[in-house]
Amino acid sequence: MASETTAGDPVLDLGPQARIVARLAERVPDERLADPTPCPDLAVRNLLGHLTHLATAFRDAGRKDLGPTTDTNPGAVTPDIGPGWREELPRVLDELAEVWRDPEAWTGMTRAGGVDLPGPVAGAVAADELLIHGWDLARATGQEYTPDEAALRSALTFLTAAAEDPGRDDSGGGLFGPVVRVPADAPLLDRALGLSGRDPGWTRPA
Repeated sequence: MASETTAGDPVLDLGPQARIVARLAERVPDERLADPTPCPDLAVRNLLGHLTHLATAFRDAGRKDLGPTTDTNPGAVTPDIGPGWREELPRVLDELAEVWRDPEAWTGMTRAGGVDLPGPVAGAVAADELLIHGWDLARATGQEYTPDEAALRSALTFLTAAAEDPGRDDSGGGLFGPVVRVPADAPLLDRALGLSGRDPGWTRPA
């Protein structure tokens, strides 16, 4: 469901994609927490920790509640889960979605990952993170993945623009890895994954 900003532009409801990620996380058995993921150097537990941290950061970014959660570079430390992650992650995902339902979240300037961003860009980054890391989690744990269509289209628009940015950081230390080329007529999800630096054909090692 879309609402509108004060300028009349539609904004994206992050709730459906946040719920998809929460359901994927709920189905992760403890014995899978050490398994590899499509994210280099991150096991499933680290990916879940990253999802918890990013949901918290973008929740606070939407509130314009700037501080340690929004100022920390996510690449500065390896994320991990705490003992209460199964309760914490779905809670912060719900809070993230609720904050970004307020059109005010999409206005003005905010900050996430230590980077100052316009509200609409921060919202687009949040949608992209939920979409791509949802796929990472599903693929790493052998689950089916059907993302929210609106979040997918938002992420594809964002990633297409990012791929065309001459200042894009493909080193792996930023948001993206080098673009993985996929056929022009590939499914939208595969195109988004390739633009994010992922191989849509990635599978768990045997």
